[in-house]
Amino acid sequence: METSPPQRLRLGGMALRNGLLIHGPTHWAVAVRDAAGGIQVASDRKPELAPGLVARMPGLRGPLKLAEAMAVLPLARWRLRSARLPFEDWRVAAAVAATLAATGLLRRRAPASALREGLVQAIGAVPAMVALMDRDLAAYHGVEHKAIAAYEQGIEDVASVPKEHDRCGSNLVVPMMLLSAGGTVLLERLVDQPSAAARAGVGLGGASIAVEMFAWSDRHHGDPLAEAFHTPGREIQRRWATREPTPEQLEVGLAAMAEILRVERGNGNGDLPPAA
Repeated sequence: METSPPQRLRLGGMALRNGLLIHGPTHWAVAVRDAAGGIQVASDRKPELAPGLVARMPGLRGPLKLAEAMAVLPLARWRLRSARLPFEDWRVAAAVAATLAATGLLRRRAPASALREGLVQAIGAVPAMVALMDRDLAAYHGVEHKAIAAYEQGIEDVASVPKEHDRCGSNLVVPMMLLSAGGTVLLERLVDQPSAAARAGVGLGGASIAVEMFAWSDRHHGDPLAEAFHTPGREIQRRWATREPTPEQLEVGLAAMAEILRVERGNGNGDLPPAA
C-alpha cells in the first residue's frame, strides 16, 4: 500500500542579527546564538488580528499578514531576551531618522513628479541597506531561505540549497516602490495638499496590490510574467540581501525549524524536519 508524502507547511521567516524567526500557520518559533555561544529557543502561538474569513479576502489579506508578522516581533523579543532584532542598531535608527527628514523635505520643496517619487522611494530603502551591512543579519537571511527551502523540498543537506528564495519579501520591494510612487503622483495631481490619511491609503493600496501580485506569481512559477515579477527580488537577494552562512549559523536555523515543526505538529499540523 502506497503512503502519501507528508504534508508540508507553508512557512515564512525573518532573519535576526543573531538568529532566525520562523512563522508557521498557527505558531512562531525563534532560535538565536547567545553571547556565551549556546543556542536558545522559544515559541508561542501567533496573534490573530482578524477573523479567518477577513484574513483571506484579496486586498486585505496581504496587509493583515504583514501586520501579524510585525506583531510577533515584540512577543519573540520578550520571550527570548537574547534575541536581537534587525533594527536594533543605532546606525539603523539614525538612517530611519535621516530618511524621514530627507523624504519630507523633498516632498515639501519639489513638485509632484515621477522623478521626485523615485528619489523618495530610493531614499526610503536606505535603512534596510544599512541594516544589511551587518554580515550576520545578511547571513541569517540566507539561513532563513536555505532552511525553509530544504524543508519544502525534503533536502537533508541544507548547506547545498541556494540562499535565494522566491517567497522572500524582497520580491515586494520593487512593485511596492513603483506602486507607491505612481499612486502618490496621481494623488497629488488630483488633490491639493492631500492629508496624511490619504497618503497612508495610497501606501496601503500599493502594498495590497503588490501582495496580490506576489501571490499570483507564486502560483504561476515558470510563467513569463511571474518570472519578470521575481527577477528584481532575486537580484536583490543575490547581490545585497543575503550571504552564505557558516555551519554554526545553519545550526541555529535548524534549531528554529525543529521548534516550529514541533509546535505545529502538536497543533495537528506538519511533519518531522527532514534535517533532524
